[in-house]
Amino acid sequence: MAIKVRDFEVRLTRNKEERKQVRQLRYKVFVEEEGAGVTDEQRALGEEYDAYDRYAEYMAVFHQGRVVGTYRIIDRNAAEKMGGFYTENEFNISKIKKYRGNIAEMSRACVDVAYRDNALVMRMLWAGLGEYIVRRKIGVLFGVASWVGTKPAKSAQAISYLYYNHLTPLRLRATVVPENFADGVNPKFARMNILPREFVDEADAKSEMTPLIKGYLRLGATFGKGVFVDMPFNSYDVFVMIETRKMDAAYQKHFLGRENALSEMDEDKDGLIKTIGKIVTFPVTGPLKVMRTFVEFLLHEDAADAEYIEDAEKSENEEE
Repeated sequence: MAIKVRDFEVRLTRNKEERKQVRQLRYKVFVEEEGAGVTDEQRALGEEYDAYDRYAEYMAVFHQGRVVGTYRIIDRNAAEKMGGFYTENEFNISKIKKYRGNIAEMSRACVDVAYRDNALVMRMLWAGLGEYIVRRKIGVLFGVASWVGTKPAKSAQAISYLYYNHLTPLRLRATVVPENFADGVNPKFARMNILPREFVDEADAKSEMTPLIKGYLRLGATFGKGVFVDMPFNSYDVFVMIETRKMDAAYQKHFLGRENALSEMDEDKDGLIKTIGKIVTFPVTGPLKVMRTFVEFLLHEDAADAEYIEDAEKSENEEE
């Protein structure tokens, strides 16, 4: 399904040209802006990619036919074809891989610099991910969230705050693999409790977080244990995980003011509440029509302009 808002559209890419545009946008953001290392071939092509792009799918926001925002998605089937997930280079995710349902990794999130002042592109990417979750019955969505640079201490408040307040429960917790640090990187940089708990200030922590990390928190995300310093990519990363069946409480708190807001309302007074309440189970069992309520939450004032279009074409990976 494609979701359109005026002249913006979010959907999976459908052909090689669209996939090329995704890699070109990633090159502009990660290489030219943030200083990630690339090969001579990538520099000549002006594209950022790695071995995990072969079977990945790309969620992309298009504006007037051009890719302006993207996520890379690798589900369990794609990972099996490639011998694993990208995040396994940085974190031990063995507990997540034992999860019985479908799982998917999200990575390489980026938005064109000209579209960052308006949050519409990022919200549309999340709406696209939500639609993907519904159709593929994704139980766990995970990936890494990054800061630019190679010194985690610069984000000590934010990282320590995540450690003390938002660690993933042990049954699904990912843990950093400092043995995979580049030569010369101090393994102690993997620590998340950079500051003692009593020194951590929530306001200061939030100010150090990227908009993407703050968005993940609003979605109810939890975080793995440890920080990975990715020298070649000029970033330091934390592991982020969303168990989709638990997103309901986060949404109720974010949009309605408190986690148990829906349960306190009399559903018979307003049929809309019944529809909204179905968000509790939509990632696994909810009908696709519930997706529209979910998208309305994400798009806010732009929801009135949203159109939902069933794909006439399959994505490139589906054709294969």
